[in-house]
Amino acid sequence: MIPISNSTSPRPWESQEEDVVVDNATPFRLIVWNDEVNTFEWVIETLMEVCGHTHEQAEQSAIIIHFKGKSTVKTGDYDTLKPMCDAITERGIGATVETEK
Repeated sequence: MIPISNSTSPRPWESQEEDVVVDNATPFRLIVWNDEVNTFEWVIETLMEVCGHTHEQAEQSAIIIHFKGKSTVKTGDYDTLKPMCDAITERGIGATVETEK
């Protein structure tokens, strides 16, 4: 978009300050990593119990994890995701909480 020039801005091509709205409601994501140890069934059961996924959601996530190497299984605030991450890793499945990019 080309800025409209006015008398207070002699050079309309210069950057002007703009307000940017940033959504801080879900700045983190819970990522589950693929490995060669855990079964699809165990990952599906874990996602259902820990993250509250339906069987279909958990199954789709497990497939993505297997073929892509990782998948974001939940987004939200850190205080919500960290206990979920801990519960997943306690079951022997690799998981991390990372900031949204």
